[in-house]
Amino acid sequence: MSEGSGTTGRGTHRRPRPSLPDRVPPRPPAPGGLRVAFLVYRGNPRCGGQGVYTRHLTRELVALGHSVEVFAGQPWPELDDGVGFTPVPSLDLYRDPDPFRVPRLAEFRSGIDALEFGVMCTAGFPEPWTFSLRARRMLAERRDEFDLIHDNQCLGNGMLGMLRDGWPLLTTLHHPITVDRQLALEHTTNPWQRFTTRRWFGFLRMQVRVARRLPRVVTVSESSRRDIAEQMGVEPGRMTVVPVGVDHTVFRPMEGVTPIPGRIMVTSSSDVPMKGLVPLLEAVAKLRTEREVELLVIGNPRPDGRVARAIERLGLAPIVRCVTGISDEELARQYGQAQVAVVPSLYEGFSLPAIEAMACGVPLVATTGGALPEVVGTDGDTGLLVPPGDPSALAGAIARLLDDPDLRARLGSAGRARVLGRFTWEVTARGTAAEYEAMLPELSGGRAAPVRAATGGGGALAGEALAGESLAGESPC
Repeated sequence: MSEGSGTTGRGTHRRPRPSLPDRVPPRPPAPGGLRVAFLVYRGNPRCGGQGVYTRHLTRELVALGHSVEVFAGQPWPELDDGVGFTPVPSLDLYRDPDPFRVPRLAEFRSGIDALEFGVMCTAGFPEPWTFSLRARRMLAERRDEFDLIHDNQCLGNGMLGMLRDGWPLLTTLHHPITVDRQLALEHTTNPWQRFTTRRWFGFLRMQVRVARRLPRVVTVSESSRRDIAEQMGVEPGRMTVVPVGVDHTVFRPMEGVTPIPGRIMVTSSSDVPMKGLVPLLEAVAKLRTEREVELLVIGNPRPDGRVARAIERLGLAPIVRCVTGISDEELARQYGQAQVAVVPSLYEGFSLPAIEAMACGVPLVATTGGALPEVVGTDGDTGLLVPPGDPSALAGAIARLLDDPDLRARLGSAGRARVLGRFTWEVTARGTAAEYEAMLPELSGGRAAPVRAATGGGGALAGEALAGESLAGESPC
């Protein structure tokens, strides 16, 4: 699950800094429940898997009796009743419709704001670093209110500061962003683009350094666990696999919704090479020469991006429709209107779109990139698997499903059964809560004191800890 793609551009500086949303107190824990501070540096569930993970996992943790407060940066998360929320405002330098904007002078309220703008001006991506610093400062004032911190793949330097402050800390690392960087570099076309891509991913040095020093890491698949160990140097013994889930009560076969002949559907939240949309478009262009097809893209490719250029190059504008900003219920309805769903990614650490489609009973074509075989299951039993980046293989598998209604029905039914048995958010929450409970005895057994006993409320200790933290100390860039 990656944030950002190495895009460059200019934005206006005239829009004022929006007002902050109000803090929402969390529901108190049930007897025996834990108090969790949950961190996510970009919270919007409609611009990447981190927001989806945050919304559904926190809801299910609350249902299990835990108290959860989400600390999030822009774009703000969507959260369910009972889940608390504290905004951690940034300069929001990548917001729509003016990404890479120049803020007004009045928007700079701290040294962290200046740091964030400075890194952006040098083509870097500062948000993981600066969010972690802001979150550490906020949490230092509230140390008697939480039992532990759960970080959702920020991996900023501030996390190491939280450990020094005595916090029990768990992080979710969905997949190593080293894969995103490598695939992005492979698709550069000139030295300048290669340079700016490397610069954009400069935050990876920080994330690798932090990940190696964290005591406990949750990841979402065995494939991600292996890749994190190999590419980031995290010890396998410190990682536990807890798969991601899907809301199977929303993503389900819908009565009265029938597939539209020839409709193919793909869900992709970003216009980056790793998502494999260009190979899929090439496959659709091939299919179009043989039959009537249409492609529904759930996402918003950039007007000047590689996907838009491929649509124009292949003459696909009449049969490609892009939809964005829809609810989960409408997304499930769209799945029900597709004859075939496709996950064409070159690599996935898991794949929410795969299990959403399978939960809806839609036959799925996916690649063998990363964890997709682990998620989808056996080729021919619960889905069709093809090599990544192979338009001919994608076209062949899609055509096979379009031509065989019995195969579509069998794969759709088997795919939903697989999801119901393995990939629900309740299962994810129970596995995550087990990690919390395993972590706390470790920290009270001699290696560190429990949070409540160590701090007692914290003000002076918080100030002392933060006084020694240099904003320029361990630069990620």
